[in-house]
Amino acid sequence: MILDPWLDHVPLQLLDDAGVAARLDETGASILIVESDFLGPLTMERPLVVVGATRGDPTNVPVAEATAAGIPVLHTPGRNADAVAEMAVALLFAVTRHMVPADRDARARQMFRDQKIAYQHYRAWQVAGSTIGVVGFGAVGRAAAWRFAGLGATVITSDPFATDATHGLDDLLAEADVVSMHAAVTPDSFGLMNEARFAQMKSGSVYLNTARAGLHDLDALTEALRSGHLAGAGLDHFDGERLPKGHPIIDLEQVVLTPHIGGATYDTEIRQTEMIVADVLAVLDGRAPVHCVNREVLR
Repeated sequence: MILDPWLDHVPLQLLDDAGVAARLDETGASILIVESDFLGPLTMERPLVVVGATRGDPTNVPVAEATAAGIPVLHTPGRNADAVAEMAVALLFAVTRHMVPADRDARARQMFRDQKIAYQHYRAWQVAGSTIGVVGFGAVGRAAAWRFAGLGATVITSDPFATDATHGLDDLLAEADVVSMHAAVTPDSFGLMNEARFAQMKSGSVYLNTARAGLHDLDALTEALRSGHLAGAGLDHFDGERLPKGHPIIDLEQVVLTPHIGGATYDTEIRQTEMIVADVLAVLDGRAPVHCVNREVLR
């Protein structure tokens, strides 16, 4: 077994198709497990028994080429659901209880800034008693929903693919004090939260996104915040993994920004490893793996 985690490399090393193919040729490996390296047709030409992608959606694997080559592609749906759900809760409190500017005041010993006490600067509504709308009721959305409910919030949900979701999106936006995004980015959901939909949200409500930046129009969100229509926002993902330089949302005190760390827990790494190992062993034993995106290649 050859272990070469991408996280161990400084600076970061992410291999492309040619780089992965070269490593396979060098090592003679026939089982390939990746997280963020990008595979392509060159990799699929190698004599692989199985490919595993330790992510929910194996977008870095050319599934069609793997299928044509008869290579099972394994993945790990839901492996970071608890981690991302916890991140949503963290952003909820960071935004609604003004944690970032309050921390800055405490470090600067500015307990009486502008001749006010901190209580005057940072009063807030409690989460208990609020209504939180969860958009996208898959593994992460469900993990977030029970956590929000445990905080004393009323939780409502919207997902066209979940029969147990409670609301349509328009009704959810009109009712929720907090909207927490957990949907997948698809052609139908790309740009889901646009100017019109932010306007549908309650005045003074909060928007959270621990999923993907493609679900919202960042400029429309910024304007909804600058106008005062939305009270705050917490974002954990940006297009291309970084904010556009000088984007005005950076200057908004009521916004908390984190650099895509929702799933960054040791627990996630353990969980995805357990899932992949179990399914690789199943393939080698001639059993059906639990999480395989191209089951038609299984014999």
